[in-house]
Amino acid sequence: MELPKLQRTRATDDAYRALREAILTRVFKPGERLQVDEISAKLGVSLTPVRHAIQHLATEGLIEIHPRSGTYVANVTPEETEETFDIRCALECLAGELAVGRVTQGQLQAMRHQLEELAQPVTDDAQLRRHEKANSELHQLLIQAAGNRRLAEMYESLNAHIKIARIHLTEGSTGERRDWSARLDEEQAEHEAIVQALEARDVTALTASLRKHIYRAKALLVGSLKQLALPKPPSL
Repeated sequence: MELPKLQRTRATDDAYRALREAILTRVFKPGERLQVDEISAKLGVSLTPVRHAIQHLATEGLIEIHPRSGTYVANVTPEETEETFDIRCALECLAGELAVGRVTQGQLQAMRHQLEELAQPVTDDAQLRRHEKANSELHQLLIQAAGNRRLAEMYESLNAHIKIARIHLTEGSTGERRDWSARLDEEQAEHEAIVQALEARDVTALTASLRKHIYRAKALLVGSLKQLALPKPPSL
């Protein structure tokens, strides 16, 4: 486990950011038990800011605290993921409605750049990580264009849960990962439709494109989580 030493005085905020990033970048895996003493030593801070950071992450649902048992990175269920996608869709469609009247040419140009990044081939893990980053940044640009801070905070929290679900699948080596290359063209067409509708300031087309894109992603991810949860057949 490699975590950076913290230098700034706001140790609780820094510990929160460091732990959150470690969860979302697979340093800590879903279901893994967290050793507070070890984390404190790795970060170079006392136990108090680490405990405060863990409480903060627990309120976001990224960490589960079990009395007399321990502290664990949250696991996800298909049902929780489905609910998260439903809320994400509502938030992102609201962001789209706001962004239609607020998006700048600079933001639209940045979205076009991300579309070019997303069009690049994906043949290995490094390219997959770059693709995931460009995908996330494209959606973040839409959220930023809405110009609503509270909406952005809520969206970020929801997105973290979806990232944990994807990490869970990566560790399980199940269908969503294997089917990645087969759905890149469909995903790219959906992203193009979203950006084109925003450029045209067409709120109806924009929200329809967002719903299509988000609910397709929901069906794939939830279906894969359900498949992962099935009992494995006995080996022969």
